[in-house]
Amino acid sequence: MAESLRRLVNIGTFTVLQEKLENWLSDYYINTCDQNTARCCEIIELNAKVQGQLFKLLSLCAQEGGLYGGTNIIKSRLLPWLGQNFFTSGGAVTADTSLSVLAEAAAKDRELTDMQDMYEKSLNELEGELQTQQAENRDLKDELQETKIELDRSLRSSTSDKMFTDLEVKELRRKLADAQDEISRLRIKCGLVDDYERKIQNLRDELFLSSVKPRPLSPPPLPQPSDFISYRYKPGLTSPLSIDDAVQRIRQQNAVARFNDMFAQDRLDAMDTLRRYSDDHENNQRIIFTALSEAFSAAKMAFRQFKMKTRASLAKTHYGPDTLEEAVQDYINRNTDLVDTPGLVSDVIRALNRNPKIYLPADTSFAVIQPFIREAVKLAWQMSALAHPLDIAIATDAELFDDSKYRRSYDSEYTAPLVGHHIWPALMQGVRVVVKGEANTRRGASLSSPKRGRSPTRSLSPGPRTFSPIRSRSVSPSRYARSRSPSPFRRSLSPRRVI
Repeated sequence: MAESLRRLVNIGTFTVLQEKLENWLSDYYINTCDQNTARCCEIIELNAKVQGQLFKLLSLCAQEGGLYGGTNIIKSRLLPWLGQNFFTSGGAVTADTSLSVLAEAAAKDRELTDMQDMYEKSLNELEGELQTQQAENRDLKDELQETKIELDRSLRSSTSDKMFTDLEVKELRRKLADAQDEISRLRIKCGLVDDYERKIQNLRDELFLSSVKPRPLSPPPLPQPSDFISYRYKPGLTSPLSIDDAVQRIRQQNAVARFNDMFAQDRLDAMDTLRRYSDDHENNQRIIFTALSEAFSAAKMAFRQFKMKTRASLAKTHYGPDTLEEAVQDYINRNTDLVDTPGLVSDVIRALNRNPKIYLPADTSFAVIQPFIREAVKLAWQMSALAHPLDIAIATDAELFDDSKYRRSYDSEYTAPLVGHHIWPALMQGVRVVVKGEANTRRGASLSSPKRGRSPTRSLSPGPRTFSPIRSRSVSPSRYARSRSPSPFRRSLSPRRVI
């Protein structure tokens, strides 16, 4: 039966029948009556052949069910159609209606077939797209896996590099600490060498002076009353109060040279030290200038007391043709090292703590520039001990700029008439300017100054007699290596000396 059905389908009789009907319809109005009748008979014959084949298939289908196979279906559906000659169903439907029903059924069958074809086509397209997406997903998964592997490799590499970097940083920090300790030790040794060189220079000066006018050697280091009783002044070729005295000339030249060296070297070292704690360059310059000014003030006050004590002691035993002042100056020339340097340094630090125009962070003390203060105190004492002493010029903020005393700094406003702040004082001898200082001029300069915060560390300033040279060296921080390349802070190497 299946083979007969397959042959009927392969022959496509219904397709031929449909084509004949369509051709007859298209030629119906141009054909004659006989031609139209012939066409109709041809289609009936073809339809009868198809019906014969269908009845044969119906018989075969019924035989497959046995003796009574398909009996109910034949009684209920086929016999009513045969009784009405295939055109009516119970007498209620006409032939045209039956044909329209058949046409609608055929149209629905074709629509269902088209929808099934479209569905199968869409399904095939979706399956193709799904396969494409699955392939892309597999590719993305492979790429993701490769990226993860590469990321793990990079992470392991970066972790190992970080470990090596941490080790290198620790090693560098250890080397830096060792280098700072070494610099601290070398600085202490350098300070000792400077002291030795200064003592050697003093001894050379004494030898030169002893060759000019024979005088006894220096008395004991501390000025005791018994020393003044045993001391006798012996006049030389010139008076020690003369401006042409050899002691005055030599020591004045050395003091001026040391003043220039402090501007060119010690000041920059102190600025580098302050820069570790404060980024305010102008405030650091004010600190250096104030420290030098306070050092001269403390040294001059201490020297006046020393000179008054010396005069009072020598007045009891002095005799001879020369005056008492000459004897006092001669004694001072021979005992310039009788200075309480630690006490003066303490006085300067306390004065800096009281000054409202300068400031440092709360956890920092002005003792960080103690080496600079110590050298400034020594120089101020030596200048005060001269028969014709050297002193720094009085300076105040917002004063009128004096071109004979100061030169402008590199960052000054050259048309400004007032001084914003002083960088280095001018060195004077009476009313004569020996060395010019340096000042910064600003428009709108005033006497106002930034307020600074008081810190507990500042209030605990050392006592006047608690410092010693060894302790002062240990308090100061170790100096880091500084580049000697030109910079704005090193534009001037030394103050210009005025002849």
